[in-house]
Amino acid sequence: MPCSYYPKVDKKSKTLLLPYANTDMMNLFLDQVSKDFNQNEIIMQVDGAAWHKSKDLKIPLNIHLIIQPPYSPEVNPVEHIWDEIREKKLHNKAYKTISKTMDAVSEGINELSNNHDYLKSMTFFSQLNIVL
Repeated sequence: MPCSYYPKVDKKSKTLLLPYANTDMMNLFLDQVSKDFNQNEIIMQVDGAAWHKSKDLKIPLNIHLIIQPPYSPEVNPVEHIWDEIREKKLHNKAYKTISKTMDAVSEGINELSNNHDYLKSMTFFSQLNIVL
């Protein structure tokens, strides 16, 4: 049964471009998201990566992780975002430096973050019964 009360949520996103994909970086990300959305309870869907379920993961009190089923990237909203960035910013391009590549990725993230309706159309799954 869906909840009858949905708090107003800011239309903003949080992205950090970090040097590694590991538990330490996930802890940094969770801490930042928790602080930026400290007035919200956050349900975050993650895949089965080791750093998403490590015993050393420090999950803030206002964040609740849901591990998605294995072999189901199509239900992970982040996969749709990365597909868009790869297609629009990285497809058939060769950047001379990692810095230029990161600039292109950052530009793609910022463009998506500034277009809330488009971002929502890529990541909203009606079967989740979410009301914004």
